[in-house]
Amino acid sequence: MLCRFQQAVVAVRMAETKNLAFIEPLRAFAALRDAMPHAVWLDGEHGSQYSILTAGPRLLLVFDGQRTFGTAADGAIWTSADDPLGLLAEALGPVQQGPAPFFGGAIGYFSYELGRRLQGQIPLLSQSPEMAVGLYDWALVIDHHAKTATLNGNAPAELPDLFTKTTAQPGAWQVAAAVEATPECDDYAQAFARVQQYLRDGDCYQVNLARQFRRKFSGDPLGVYSQFRGLAGGPFSAYLDLPGGPVLSGSPERFLSLRDGRVETRPIKGTRRRAADPIEDACLAQALLSSEKDRAENVMIVDLLRNDISRACAIGSVSVPQLCALESYATVHHMVSVVTGQIAPEHNATDLLRDCLPGGSITGAPKFRAMEIIAELEHAPRGVYCGAIGYLGYDGAMDTNIAIRTLSARDGWLDYRAGGGLVYDSEWSAEFAETEFKAAAFVDVMIKSNEGVEVEQGEKNE
Repeated sequence: MLCRFQQAVVAVRMAETKNLAFIEPLRAFAALRDAMPHAVWLDGEHGSQYSILTAGPRLLLVFDGQRTFGTAADGAIWTSADDPLGLLAEALGPVQQGPAPFFGGAIGYFSYELGRRLQGQIPLLSQSPEMAVGLYDWALVIDHHAKTATLNGNAPAELPDLFTKTTAQPGAWQVAAAVEATPECDDYAQAFARVQQYLRDGDCYQVNLARQFRRKFSGDPLGVYSQFRGLAGGPFSAYLDLPGGPVLSGSPERFLSLRDGRVETRPIKGTRRRAADPIEDACLAQALLSSEKDRAENVMIVDLLRNDISRACAIGSVSVPQLCALESYATVHHMVSVVTGQIAPEHNATDLLRDCLPGGSITGAPKFRAMEIIAELEHAPRGVYCGAIGYLGYDGAMDTNIAIRTLSARDGWLDYRAGGGLVYDSEWSAEFAETEFKAAAFVDVMIKSNEGVEVEQGEKNE
């Protein structure tokens, strides 16, 4: 019952700020994870200004597709069959003022299957929760531009000593057998042909089709992440130690941001591999910018997202300040647009999330039909992949990624997905190759681990 959740929703005391010496976030998170349960890290070291670390939530909200389980810090458990985003909004409570970018609130993930449910479809059954978030009352905020660290909110008194005295490091890990990739060439070609038939019939204009890459492993998932982020870390990376198993994300794509009433989404559509030779690399980047096909795909998704965010935005406020610009990362070039709006007074962050999840850049257009085709052809739930990871703060702000370039670690397996948008003039071999180089960072980490090669922090696969 909702009233049981309300018993766990307490007023946050006046948020405090305590300045600390700058600390490297990987070391800080290793210490935090060892000391407190359900540690989470929104990792902005590779392209964003802030990293946000916290642990020991006062309330966990986990939605399994039927009920939401609320677990308080004292171990008490409640359940509710009510709308999970409504319960989250209730737990966040009225908007409070505090230090930016985050002094407390919800951090976690919202799966692709939850998005299907919100869009009125029946999700595929998944072993992972459809939503897993913690309600945290403090955060270590590391400013990578200013090289400062602060404790925001109601942080435990022992944390400054924990961070300054820690010797914690990520643990070792090992892999077994080879990377399993499905579908393989022939099966992918058949699925591609089916998508093309839907496109010719006018069912859809674009469908995102993904492949799965898996490998058995043992050891510390944080050790995996410490290597993966060096190869594939994007500005919206994250590590979540939440029910359902650790989630490791190197996402380059912002899904939804809300701060001071301003909404922003940054869809990626259009990708080329990076090359070691600077001249070849520049040619690949220019080829992406000059591609009419990639530009048409990007514009199609921009139109979809303009429609999605307009549901919670003030009439006439939605605009596109950046269209089809180049952004380059360690292994790929991307074509990125920016869509903005002003949130309407009667709406909030959970309303915006409800209207937009899952993101249009990883579904297709029209979104509803594209999602039906994805479910038919991929045969398995996506889970966290193509969902969203991030925070919804007590101050009403939100920042979430599109959970691409993302692994889950569960039951002795590392699970990674890579896909691309298919349109009428797509070629199956080129699209298959795109999934291969989108998965390159994951495969490279697996190869280096198998060979016993250490991957230095910040090393790039270029």
